[in-house]
Amino acid sequence: MSFRRYVALGDSFTEGVGDPDPTRPNGLRGWADRTAEVLAARAEAEGHDFGYANLAIRGRKLLGIIEEQVEPAIALEPDLITIYAGANDIVRPKVDLDALATAYDEAVGRLAATGAQLVLFTAFDPGANGIYAPIRGRFALYNEHVRMIAETHGAVVADSWRVSQLLPEGVLAHDPRLWDVDRMHLGPAGHQIVAAMLLDALGVEHDLSPLPLPDLDEVSRGERLRADARWVKEFLAPWIHRRLTGRSSGDSVDPKHPDFVRVGATGLGDAV
Repeated sequence: MSFRRYVALGDSFTEGVGDPDPTRPNGLRGWADRTAEVLAARAEAEGHDFGYANLAIRGRKLLGIIEEQVEPAIALEPDLITIYAGANDIVRPKVDLDALATAYDEAVGRLAATGAQLVLFTAFDPGANGIYAPIRGRFALYNEHVRMIAETHGAVVADSWRVSQLLPEGVLAHDPRLWDVDRMHLGPAGHQIVAAMLLDALGVEHDLSPLPLPDLDEVSRGERLRADARWVKEFLAPWIHRRLTGRSSGDSVDPKHPDFVRVGATGLGDAV
């Protein structure tokens, strides 16, 4: 398949947090940029221009994404839309996933009515251990809602929950080498995997391969506990403080690309 106008909607996952690149807006690359680069090269080889817009803002919950990004996306008249929303809702102390699914279904219906190819994402399996293990069931329920919504509106599913088939042997989705040091966002290797997963889901040929992973060092129990303590101080505590004070990490952040930009072999260029 070939696309010429791609719009990405979502939160930090789509914005590209965890995949730093100081030469790009917001200092981030991410799987959406990586995907756009492949799609642009394909369009260029066929003699077509290609435009890419990314409306995602970190910290946004599902309703915020719907309210702020759906209408601007429709106005851009894309032929490909990706949307990932819900992760920031799942990790809240209380959440009504059924009510959120109803709102998500309505928004996806509006996007699907444009005639664009639509892609929804399931959430990653957090595993039986780690910080999100206690709410693993929420992730699974959210994913069932996503699959049902996608089926209703003819959307493609990029299935992060089942991403293991794209990972090197012995690597699981919650492997720390795929994630940023904050343990909340994907690192460059994770973003590369998601880009490949999305292109596979769309049936687009590509040559993206997993980035090399460092060997896992053996750490003592004491070292692990000290690392956990640093993580609590540097990442978890600020996250909790923002929740308690009603602030978001995206309060002062603008979308990376609110309008279409050109994408070339060397990265992103001028507005289309």
